[in-house]
Amino acid sequence: MDHTRTGESGLPIEPVYGPSALEGWDPDQQLGEPGAYPFTRGVYPSMYTGRPWTMRQYAGFGTATESNARYQQLIANGTTGLSVAFDLPTQMGHD
Repeated sequence: MDHTRTGESGLPIEPVYGPSALEGWDPDQQLGEPGAYPFTRGVYPSMYTGRPWTMRQYAGFGTATESNARYQQLIANGTTGLSVAFDLPTQMGHD
């Protein structure tokens, strides 16, 4: 049984790619360390073993006062990031 997969372009897709798959690529020079440029191994040295994922909640409804109360409640209960959802006219740049 042939396990070769191909993409929409018809090119083969390998099950696993390693450093040898990139001609002229030197991981010692181009991979970088975790938390260091070029950030190919993550933006934090310990990644998410030392800093948990950001938990985001969409919020934004009612009046500004009601929305602010919701943001404060989410933060007080552990949310570490907020994604504010505006109404459609605001998103489209209309008053």
